[in-house]
Amino acid sequence: MLISCSFITIPLYAQVPATYEQPVKKDSIPKPRLRWRNRPAHFDRAVIELGLMEIIPWSYDKFIAKKDYADISFKSVRNNLKPNSWAWDDDPFQTNQFGHPFHGSLFYNTFRSNGYTFWQSVPAVMVGSYIWETTAETQPPSPNDFINTSFGGIVLGEMTHRLANKLVNNQRTGIRRQATEVLGFVINPANGLNRILDGKWGKVARNSKIDSSTITAEIDAGVRTFNRSNSNILHNSNFGWYGHIKILYGTPYKDYDTPFSNFTMNVEFGKDDSSKVNMVSVYGSLKGWEIKTNEKLQHLAVLSANYDFLHNSAFFYGSQSVKMNLLSEYNISKKLKINTVFGAGPTLLSATPDPYLYYANGRNYDYGTGASINASGALTILNRFTYGVNYRGGWTVTLNGHPSHYFLHTVSSEATVTLSKKFAFSAESGYFALHGSYQKYADVNRNYPYLRFSSRYTISF
Repeated sequence: MLISCSFITIPLYAQVPATYEQPVKKDSIPKPRLRWRNRPAHFDRAVIELGLMEIIPWSYDKFIAKKDYADISFKSVRNNLKPNSWAWDDDPFQTNQFGHPFHGSLFYNTFRSNGYTFWQSVPAVMVGSYIWETTAETQPPSPNDFINTSFGGIVLGEMTHRLANKLVNNQRTGIRRQATEVLGFVINPANGLNRILDGKWGKVARNSKIDSSTITAEIDAGVRTFNRSNSNILHNSNFGWYGHIKILYGTPYKDYDTPFSNFTMNVEFGKDDSSKVNMVSVYGSLKGWEIKTNEKLQHLAVLSANYDFLHNSAFFYGSQSVKMNLLSEYNISKKLKINTVFGAGPTLLSATPDPYLYYANGRNYDYGTGASINASGALTILNRFTYGVNYRGGWTVTLNGHPSHYFLHTVSSEATVTLSKKFAFSAESGYFALHGSYQKYADVNRNYPYLRFSSRYTISF
């Protein structure tokens, strides 16, 4: 299935000439220490914090929320450790598609914020997910939870790690410094905790390493009209307010060998008689390859990891996917520029609504796997007017649920007029469409056409 964002990354290596040095005794050579931002890796502390990220949520479920599944015992743990105990679960959509990835990001950052690299932190989220599935619940461990927690946790975890570290400037003082420390703690609790333990919280010091990546945030506020069941937006339409936040970190064409040196996050919320949060979509570059670069054009291939959560009044959808993207920029002249993106790749796991309720107690979505594609283009004139079109589509076949397959796609176009460096006006039209084909039931079609008008405020730091 679908719903994916698409953008990118880059790296450059400088060769340092070798110099002659006197031989050094083997015993006198210091052991290498893994460093991130000049901080040594703390394995013991990372393990303890990983344990806390298991114990604290379980304690809340057990003693405050009083959830039945938290009444674990040696018997439940012993049963869950059996390889044949794994089974797909029937938890609510938001729990599985957002709650588990968020929990996974906490597992990931216990190691990432303690000095470990991106790839070295990946096993932590997988271990944390496995421990939770087998020891923290009486329910059998589920493959959907393990994938959502692990893959989604990596995507959300690296994103929050970079945002939190970018926010805090050790040379800053006053209320602004304290506000960024608190905001950084909220975004990445593990990083905030370690800043306290290291004595860095609020302490004025020279920045050990400056993140030169630029972050641009586009904040939209406006109104939209939408239709939850028909293709004609003017028929039986609904009207409401909405907001959209788009965060762009880094640039696709620099440091593209470094995971997540470029990522994009889209969050949309508003009034449409469904969840107030209508979309969370994250694109993160994993590795890039330069194809061609000169003054007139740039071509770059980028492998990306993608997380998508969609919930509107017509339907909902969630997925974890990997894509290969081709990004191109054509500088026709100083007054005219064209950007295009084409991407395709496998959908590792998707959750798609099933009105026929596969589980007796009412799980209203199916789990599947498949492939997704996307294509987009934007024309910019005089850096004042931009018109873009975007298509995203995907197909999935059901792994757990009624025998079926689904096709989801969205088409949109947007015109933006830039009034000043920070302010712009935008108009967008488009639609979401979901088609479900079942072996034993009637097919299902859901449409969500919309029209939006908004003002946009842009900040960069």
